Amino acid sequence: MPTSSQKHTPMMAQYLNIKAEHPNILVFYRMGDFYELFFDDAKKAAHLLNISLTARGKSGGEPIPMAGVPYHAAENYLAKLVKMGESVAICEQVGDPATSKGPVERKVVRIVTPGTITDEALQDEKREAVLAAIYEHKQAFGFAYLDVASGRFVVSDCKSKEDLLSAMYRINIAELLYADDFSQSDIVEAFKGSRRRPAWEFDKQTALSKLNKQFSTSSLSGFGVDENMLAINCAGCLLQYVQETQRTQLIHLNKIVCDNHADILQMDATTQKNLELTRNLSGGTENTLLSILDTTSTAMGSRLLQRMLHAPTRSIQEITSRQRAIQALINTGDSVLAQHLKNIGDIERVLSRIGLRNARPRDFSRLSTALKTLPEVLSLLSEIIQTDLSSTAQNDEDHIFTQYIEKISTYPALASLLEDAIIDNPPVVLRDGGVIREGFNQELDELRALASGATDYLYELETRERERTGIATLKVNYNKVHGFYIEISRANNHLVPPDYIRRQTLKNNERFIIPELKEHEDKVLTSQSKALALEKRLYEELFDQIIPHLAALLDSAHYLAKLDVMNTLAERAESLDWTKPDFVNENCIEYSDGRHPVVEQVMNAPFIANPLSTNNEIKMLMITGPNMGGKSTYMRQTALIVLLAYVGSFVPASACRIGQIDRIFTRIGASDDLASGRSTFMVEMTETANILNNATENSLVLMDEIGRGTSTYDGLSLAWACASYLARKINCFTLFATHYFELTALAEDEPTISNIHLSAIEHQDDIRFMHQVLRGAANKSYGLQVAKLAGVPKAVLQIASNKLHELESLGANNNAVSTASVETNTSSHPQADIGACNWLEEKLRQTDIDALSPREAQNLLYEWRAMLKI
Repeated sequence: MPTSSQKHTPMMAQYLNIKAEHPNILVFYRMGDFYELFFDDAKKAAHLLNISLTARGKSGGEPIPMAGVPYHAAENYLAKLVKMGESVAICEQVGDPATSKGPVERKVVRIVTPGTITDEALQDEKREAVLAAIYEHKQAFGFAYLDVASGRFVVSDCKSKEDLLSAMYRINIAELLYADDFSQSDIVEAFKGSRRRPAWEFDKQTALSKLNKQFSTSSLSGFGVDENMLAINCAGCLLQYVQETQRTQLIHLNKIVCDNHADILQMDATTQKNLELTRNLSGGTENTLLSILDTTSTAMGSRLLQRMLHAPTRSIQEITSRQRAIQALINTGDSVLAQHLKNIGDIERVLSRIGLRNARPRDFSRLSTALKTLPEVLSLLSEIIQTDLSSTAQNDEDHIFTQYIEKISTYPALASLLEDAIIDNPPVVLRDGGVIREGFNQELDELRALASGATDYLYELETRERERTGIATLKVNYNKVHGFYIEISRANNHLVPPDYIRRQTLKNNERFIIPELKEHEDKVLTSQSKALALEKRLYEELFDQIIPHLAALLDSAHYLAKLDVMNTLAERAESLDWTKPDFVNENCIEYSDGRHPVVEQVMNAPFIANPLSTNNEIKMLMITGPNMGGKSTYMRQTALIVLLAYVGSFVPASACRIGQIDRIFTRIGASDDLASGRSTFMVEMTETANILNNATENSLVLMDEIGRGTSTYDGLSLAWACASYLARKINCFTLFATHYFELTALAEDEPTISNIHLSAIEHQDDIRFMHQVLRGAANKSYGLQVAKLAGVPKAVLQIASNKLHELESLGANNNAVSTASVETNTSSHPQADIGACNWLEEKLRQTDIDALSPREAQNLLYEWRAMLKI
């Protein structure tokens, strides 16, 4: 950028003054029909947007780099920049060119940032892009986030870094604000949209003052927000930032909500990622739980469903209400509701744009359609209540949808206003008018009639001039470039009267103007500008008439989104054959014929359903079985069934009973974090430590293949210790999958542990996975057979087979390592030895089965069973 001492044109001096106020973001500087960028902004935009880099004038003797984008196509370029994490200051002409001396006055009217976008063209309609802020004090954290597009404002205090990361993972953070003294650099660096802010913006008293002013309150206690919360500091920073960027009143921000961690089923960031709720491990949406569930009719319903999946409620009252709503919709079996909801559309974001006064004509048209549909929705809900009551003993005032009807109001006056004011298919923008319906305003209709050229007058003038000149082909026309004119063919030039003034010469025709037509033209052009000015004023008045109802309309939108989700879950329950789970006052997780909701839908073969039963007597299931046998699927389906139950949804099982669960933890899969210097095993141990330190007796824990990232004995020792600690110290609900068969011995000394396995059938060197859960431990891993299925060369498999026999023989002969070295209190017998299974296999190999009589075979079996103490 040039120094202030250099000489510049008035236009460039104006630009530099504006750019100095926004040094770190791109400035779109309006010049005619283009937004121009200069100097480094131009170079950066040319690179990011793949647009031409040119030059304008000189600065310090050097050409000024310049790049630009058309005004009418600016949204497309803004969308690209926002996706890249860039922010843009929109600088518009605000002065009157007719009265301006020097450059027309310009100013930044708003700043477009990834976390504050509200324009429809810049947003993913089914995904929130929120602005978040974090604050730290000692070992605790404050966290707040704001969805400017919907007006949802949430605060939360986090007791630990893990809680903070869990809360952050539940939402799609597009932009993250943090104080310049924030010390957790790894959190900041994980988000490309991180913005450093001055520490004073996180001041408690400043935050309270700003928030109370925004909500017109004297205290935040009415929102259930404790003023001592660290998150209030974050909320104040967010409000300050949004006011700076939007540069308008934030009328749709009318409340703030406290996200209490105790009210939701907690899942840390790792668990939310491993369960692939809304994003798969590659970052896409395919084969996620959301992809199976989301048949919503509205985008706002889809967004609410995603929030519910990441933050299932622990309120049994709320869960019961959702179950009752789903059951009522199933009982009625009416699909008309989905179509009505489609007509409602995404009014949540429409209303927010109206609150920000940047709604476009089609937003008003959509709101008009929604308001006309509301009476039909309420009428249908009344019918659903009556149909449902005929099969239940409820009173209609107790029915769950009675509450919906109370919250979803009708707005006949607003519906009539918008119907009368906005044409059916309005243009995208108001710039050229044509939005207000004819008949809405008499003065506008008169100005439009005059501006349209007063067709009757032109026909009359044309007829009169034909008679006066004797030119039968004379025409009176109009175009935007040359205005009104009289067109005569050159062949009739000799008949042109002397008062005709030549305006334009064409190849075969001449165009003229006469004083009378010129006077009419001046009136028309004046009426056009007056009509457009009046239409813009009438358009602004629509905001004034809707905004007083905005809070109630947003409340209605929330319940319509909730109704959309309930209707979707009802449809899914019926289509996918899901069952309502029962919540009981017992410590248990039990289901019959459970299925994985995603795998069941994407696999080509029939899904093998399996049961699960855990309670006070059996709280840990030690799961063994072959690779690809279904252990991980079985574990994940259990977590998803529990999660769906706490969402309020029906679940993929024939029956289900669930007690109080406070958290879900997972330690599944292998991944590293090389950027932070953490190996795969270090990541595994970090996740394991988090579980062991934070799980309670009401938690559901999934542990898959603990200890595999280190040596056999180290891994076995760690796996043994973790399983023992979970069972004896924490006593939580645990599914523990392992290939260390030695861990199955824990079930003999710990009564709350039970061995189960995923079955498989082996024939010669081939294997068939049965995917069926059976009692007891597996007796083999079938690793070589799985390697064969994967395409490992036969020569390698043969070498592996020979080495396996060698190692098994050594294990059988030496029998040197026992689980007693891991757990000293474990009784010593062949089953507890590392070589126990190898010992039995060796015995079978040494026995000539064909030479045994039936009695000898029976005696041998009794002998082996006695030795194995089973």
